[in-house]
Amino acid sequence: MDKAVRNIKICIIGAGMGGLTCALALAKQGFENIEVYESASNLGFVGAGIQLAPNMARVLDRLGVWKSIEREAVVLRSTSIRQGATDEELAKVDLDYIKETYGYAHSVGHRSNLADSIYQGCRQESNIKFVFSTTVTDVDTLSTKPSFAALQRGRSKPYRVTCDVLLAADGIKSAARVAMLDALKVSTTVQDTGQAAYRIMLTREQMASDPELLDLINSERAVRWIGAKRHIVAYPVQSHEIYNLSTAQPDVNFAAAPSALYTTKGSKPAMLSVFADFCPLAQKMLNLVPEGEVCEWKLRVHQPLPTWVQNSTALVGDACHPTLPHLAQGAAQAIEDAAVLGVVLGRLPDVSPQSINRALRVYETVRKERAETLVELAAASGKALHLGDDNVEAKKTRDAAFAALKNGKGPVPDKWADAEVQKMIYNFDCDKEAIAAFDKAFGEAQHETSELYI
Repeated sequence: MDKAVRNIKICIIGAGMGGLTCALALAKQGFENIEVYESASNLGFVGAGIQLAPNMARVLDRLGVWKSIEREAVVLRSTSIRQGATDEELAKVDLDYIKETYGYAHSVGHRSNLADSIYQGCRQESNIKFVFSTTVTDVDTLSTKPSFAALQRGRSKPYRVTCDVLLAADGIKSAARVAMLDALKVSTTVQDTGQAAYRIMLTREQMASDPELLDLINSERAVRWIGAKRHIVAYPVQSHEIYNLSTAQPDVNFAAAPSALYTTKGSKPAMLSVFADFCPLAQKMLNLVPEGEVCEWKLRVHQPLPTWVQNSTALVGDACHPTLPHLAQGAAQAIEDAAVLGVVLGRLPDVSPQSINRALRVYETVRKERAETLVELAAASGKALHLGDDNVEAKKTRDAAFAALKNGKGPVPDKWADAEVQKMIYNFDCDKEAIAAFDKAFGEAQHETSELYI
């Protein structure tokens, strides 16, 4: 890498999965001036379980942080899709083939372990600087030298930060996305999906006295209980010490809330009433949640954006492609974004704004259609899973597809478990795709090597 390229100033807004992975990928490429701005005072990671798909694992392994994540992960060998009301198994899908086919097993883990492992990888890189307790506003994406106002907590006045490249990984509430679209005179708003989610973590100690619950936490399978407009998906994490449950249900509690509100303290009786017609096994687990520890998340998305890039600014992760959780690809797609940005910026021939913009356009070419396709597929999968008696014919068709699976025929209505969908998602090597797209855009003669990282 040319010294001038190595020294360009790259600012990243947000230290979530996308922002952290951006920083690490760029550091591995050899960039020496990387700043990450985060509004939180520290990265005291919290959260629930998360699925660690092969396309995510491939990126993190290349970045040198997968081993620490893998140590605590649980490999899923199968998934069981069941009727919520009866616990009747509609389909069982084998997942053992995934490691042999895609190089990595389909694993599950704790979100905090995933984020902390990436963060610890960043801390090993002296060229990454974290700026905590700092809110970013007044983002200028019009200039070839993007800038923003940074206000540190406890100070009355912000200071201006200017950089060569700005990567906005600041989530669905992204200030950079708003500024970019305003500059382009494009109107787009965050959209309610009509869905919300409970996220629940049960400990082994809580489940130890019940043989049915012990079978779940000791297993190597994910279970999805489905019902009209609702589902529960569950699996063990953290070396089988925690059982993670994530739900989806109609959004009731947020309906009258301010638009800025995304989480709320939930009521245990209200949660139990939502799933009152689910099977006794589901009821047992929900009843173990302590009163006062029920939290509900509002699920929001926005329409596909006309662009993710303006001049030397690019959007990353939920800032440009927030998704419903029904494919378990939200974090994985943000991590793919970061990997591609590392590749295309790492191959810059010079530091001109034209070359930077061109490289960011390659990023958009590689990532935008794929990410938006998966957003649409997640929404469609959720609709199929949540069919009820108000859509009798569609539900019959779905249940017939589940019945055919018992004879080894046909696609899986739960698209996360469908082999063809898995192939589309897991077989995609975003680094290789980025190199091919970059070489097409810039000309192969500029780079004789295809090595991914220095």
